[in-house]
Amino acid sequence: MTLESMTGDQRQIVAMIRDFVKREIEPVAQELDDTDAYPADIMEQLKGLGLCGSVIEERYGGMGLSPATTAIIMEELAKGWMSIPIALCSHLSMTSILQLNGTEEQKQAYLPYMATGEKFGGVALTEPDCGSDLQAIRTFADRDGDDYVVSGTKTMITNGKYGNTFLLMTKTDRAVEPRHKGISCFIVEKGQGFKAGRHLDKLGFRGIDTTELTFEDYHTPLTSLVGMDEGQGFQQVMSGLEGGRIYVASSAVGVATAAFEKAMTYAQQRETMGVPISQHQAIQLKLADMYTRIHAARLMVQDAAKSKSEGRRVDLEASMAKLHASEMCAEVTLDAMRIFGGYGYFKENTVERYYRDAMLTVLGEGSNEIQRLVIFKNLLTRFGPS
Repeated sequence: MTLESMTGDQRQIVAMIRDFVKREIEPVAQELDDTDAYPADIMEQLKGLGLCGSVIEERYGGMGLSPATTAIIMEELAKGWMSIPIALCSHLSMTSILQLNGTEEQKQAYLPYMATGEKFGGVALTEPDCGSDLQAIRTFADRDGDDYVVSGTKTMITNGKYGNTFLLMTKTDRAVEPRHKGISCFIVEKGQGFKAGRHLDKLGFRGIDTTELTFEDYHTPLTSLVGMDEGQGFQQVMSGLEGGRIYVASSAVGVATAAFEKAMTYAQQRETMGVPISQHQAIQLKLADMYTRIHAARLMVQDAAKSKSEGRRVDLEASMAKLHASEMCAEVTLDAMRIFGGYGYFKENTVERYYRDAMLTVLGEGSNEIQRLVIFKNLLTRFGPS
């Protein structure tokens, strides 16, 4: 989406985000990535800008932005450092699931604080032994008077250390078939019996904490059950993953765009055989392909985001956008490194970071193998025998 095709409000938001990225993120991103240091100042400023409540309705204290506008924000943030929008994406997924499925009392109790970032966190789904098979989770919540008692371990949880509030997927019925009918979701806050566990060191997406979460006889009130209805957790989570996949896809577009722009500038400055390498046909073909793939991915992301903004289910569109944009990002960032040659392999060059970060977009928010399965399931519905 070009500035000319945006609404006036979108152009103002993009201008604000670009200034923020240039002023606050770009000067420190490389050092924070190198040291794997949490960007506390940046995250606090994001809260001050209201971005923690970007998709939360205004009546709950949020900005009430559409998924299409939020996707633009994610792309712009990712141009500076992908860790920032992915951390925000996890928080927004939690808020979206609650806003779509919570009772009015739950929305009033949590969303205003999530909008300001006072309650900040993400979605706790993955476990050490189940990976993408969410129906196989072992974390359970048993009813005990006015509470549920939770025991289990989650892993690879974004914002796990510095976050304080999470949407937790558990089993409330371990015997029911099909298994997804025994899954429920809770809004839980850290306290006795619930803490962040082991820190997980990562190839990319550094600086933002990714940890285990452990639950040992953790008590949470009945009122923390999302929607106040057991057995609805699987569907509730699926309703929120569409947005998350769109935002990861838009972040992939942002990273790829930053890599392309670095490579384009370098190609016009670096000389071999007496001319800039941008005059060599091999480099011209590579840059042309890079920009074409980026543009195609951006259009797919915008299509999915626009459809979601209009209130439609976008399982197919979101998965296709995430699949295509992330694979594109991996290819484009690798091509950028190749244009830089040996220099692109060194830590002092940001294209090396772009390549490492690209891998998270391929694997995160449901691996691309899962996206392909989602796509095919939707294709069967659309093109299967009548």
